[in-house]
Parts: sequence; C-alpha cells; structure tokens
Amino acid sequence: MPKNLATRTSGAWLLGPALVAGVAYLDPGNVASNMTAGARYGYLLVWVVVVANVMAWLIQYLSAKLGVVTGRSLPEILGHRMKRPWARRAYWLQAELVAMATDIAEVIGGAVALQLLFDVPLLLGGIITGAVSMVLLAVQARRGPRHFEFVIIGLMAVITIGFMAGLFLAPPSPTGILSGLVPRFTDAGSVLLAASILGATIMPHAIYAHSALARDRFGRADSDAPGIPRLLTATRWDVSIAMVIAGTVNLAILLLAAATLAGVAGTDSLEGAYAALAESLGPVIATLFAVGLLASGLASTSVGAYAGAEIMHGLLRVRLPLLARRLITLIPALLILGLGVDPTLALVLSQVALSFGIPFALIPLVALTAKRSILGEYVNRRRTTVLGIVCAVLLIALNATLLVLLATGA
Repeated sequence: MPKNLATRTSGAWLLGPALVAGVAYLDPGNVASNMTAGARYGYLLVWVVVVANVMAWLIQYLSAKLGVVTGRSLPEILGHRMKRPWARRAYWLQAELVAMATDIAEVIGGAVALQLLFDVPLLLGGIITGAVSMVLLAVQARRGPRHFEFVIIGLMAVITIGFMAGLFLAPPSPTGILSGLVPRFTDAGSVLLAASILGATIMPHAIYAHSALARDRFGRADSDAPGIPRLLTATRWDVSIAMVIAGTVNLAILLLAAATLAGVAGTDSLEGAYAALAESLGPVIATLFAVGLLASGLASTSVGAYAGAEIMHGLLRVRLPLLARRLITLIPALLILGLGVDPTLALVLSQVALSFGIPFALIPLVALTAKRSILGEYVNRRRTTVLGIVCAVLLIALNATLLVLLATGA
C-alpha cells in the first residue's frame, strides 16, 4: 500500500468529506424552495424531497468513489479526456454558470439572515457573508481539509438545530405526510417548485466537489491498493449519515411550513416566514430559524467557492487562489441585492437554474464510473449504472416538462 494511503486509512476517523459536500444540500436555496413549497402547497411535495434525497445518496457516493479510486476529481478527469480546447471551455462555461447560481443563492441567504437578526441592509449583509466565507476558505487553504471539515460540520449542527426546533412546537399532520408521499402535481407552479427542490437538493457543484474532497482527504493511490475497500466502506457510511441529516432537515423545513404557514399570506418569502414563525411559535423559534439560515449561507458559500475553483482547475487547467475567486463570484449576488430584486424569488429561480445543470454533471459521472478502464475492479455494478441512468432520465424529463409549461404559460 502506498505510504500516503496507509497513513490515511490507519486512523479510526474516516468520515468528513460527505458531510462537507452535504452542506450543499442545506443551503439557503433549499430553505427557500422547501419553505415556499410547504407554504403554497402544504404537504403536496413531500415525495419530491424524499425522492431527491434517495437519488442524492447514489449520486454523491458515485462522486466520492471516483475521487477515492482514481485520486482525481470529476472535473480533472473530464478535462483530461476532452482533447479539444473548445469542448473543455464550453463545458467549463456551463459548470461555471451553475457555480455562480449557487453563489447567488448562498450569499443572498446569508444577507437575508443578517437582516432578520440584526436589521443589516441586504447589500451590506451580502458583503459580510462573503467576507466570512473568505475566512472559512482561508482555513481550508492554510490548515488543510480536516480543519475545514470540522468548521463546516459545526455549522451543519447549527443548521440542523435552527431548522428543526419549530417542529417540536408545531408537529406536522401524520395524515398530511402520508398523502404527500403520493407522487403528483397540481399545476405549473408545483412543477416549478419540484424542479427547484431537485436543483437545491441534487446540486451539480456538490457532485464536482465531493470527488475533489475525497481526493484531498485520501490522496492519490493505485486502484489496486488494499486500503481502497475500507475507504469505500467508510465513504458509504459517510454519505449515508450526510444524506440522512440533509434529508431530515429539508423535510423538516417543508413540514414546518406546511403545518404552520400554509394558507398564511406572505409566508412564501423568507422574511414573511420568519415573521409568521415569530407570531405563531414565538421569537425564540424564529430566531433559531434565522440563525440556521445564516449558518447555511456561510457554510454552503464556502463549499461552493471550493467547488468552483476545482471546476476551473480541472477543466481549464488554471488555478485561481480561492480568495481571489471568492471576490469575483460575489459580484453577481451583490448586484442582485443592490438592484433590490426580491431575495426569495432570486433564491428559488437560482435553484431552477441549478436543476438544468444536473445532467451535465450526472451523465458524465455515471458514464465514467461504469468504465472498467477508469475504476478497474471498483467499476459500477450493472444495477448501479441502471439506477444512475434512471436518475438522469427522470431529472431531464422533469426539466423538459418545466420548459414546456413555462413556454406555454400553463
């Protein structure tokens, strides 16, 4: 076994990369999409959250497996396999636009949280969120992945408490939950929100990032190294824990909105939801919700910047310093905040944009992990590849349906 791998598999603590990538599933876009879905449609879209998290487990495991076995990230492998510069640049452009949509959601979410908690103007809140994220990225750059993981996992704990506290005072209806498990839509708006939930849950940048996080943690190794089976077992546990946490919190947000905010005017926005929670459940629950939103924005924007840097490095073979990239990607979000665009609407639409980037990340991931020339003996089993194809087809079909509905004004 290579020395690097032997060292990294000898410790008892192998979890972490999936928990960091899993923060992407708890970003402000998720909060806005799930809160809006519950407030507008009650329990109708519970099934979308459940299906999205089941699909996310498979997708994140495949991404992590690619990084563990090859010692390279998905963008690195794609950049190596795309021989024509124009193809790499075109692929990078769509991936970069997706990363920017992610940044928009996360910075806006942090800005809204600061306004709710401290009455900070949205533009200033966006600047503060960006500045704090730069501090977190400096931890990753200077102290290494383990310290970065500890910080992000700590923020994940704050997110979980903040978004789930309200359920103890306003338990959801068991009958409503069961009815929400039946797949169905009622109108174009419910399809739009379903696409938003999927875009917020199965995030393209998380697919790119997870393979890089696994590479950074476990290093490069020969595909026949004896430590890899142990790493893959630990990775399955890591992904399972991360997806259970993310899925539970996302479902809790929708259920809280369905139980408390359904039919209440103005609660399909984060500010309206905060005010309604304060009125119905008290200021403590509302404050915890805002704190969870702030932690969500800070953690997820740091992971998003990390993913964007990896996308650029892998596809363009250019590595910008993380902090410089953070400054550049703050611009679109700050422009939106400065122009006075409704922040909740911007969050939801950013998640719809993310859903259209999913196939560009998912199809290559499934294809690469099905190649024996890439993964050797760790290549996907046939049923795993089939399930990955099914996920991709379902996501593409939903996005195509959404486009038709929007085009016809249904």
